[in-house]
Amino acid sequence: MTHPDEEYSHMKALKRHNDMLGFVADAQYGVPTKCPCGGGIIPEVSPCNKFPNDFDTQPGRRYFTCKNFENNGLHFRTPWVIAIQDEVTKLVDRVKEMAEEIDRLKAQLYQLHRP
Repeated sequence: MTHPDEEYSHMKALKRHNDMLGFVADAQYGVPTKCPCGGGIIPEVSPCNKFPNDFDTQPGRRYFTCKNFENNGLHFRTPWVIAIQDEVTKLVDRVKEMAEEIDRLKAQLYQLHRP
């Protein structure tokens, strides 16, 4: 039988691990600037096929990858296409918001200068 302190510290370590997995999952939107582990992000190009008939793993596929990448779920390795698509979507939404704000401000300005 294990000591209660050991069980407690093991439980806390598992909770930290699960929390980190949640942080990584929540943060994977757009082009990453920093990995949740604190490591920097480097652009990477896949050198070889992982699976012979899979187009997603063709040589030359680009990724944004954590410098300290380990395949344990706690580091970023985001496909370039998905990150750029997220960024473009975010920018399009922002442009729409700005256009609505400009229209609203024009209407207010028109109300002020109305004879």
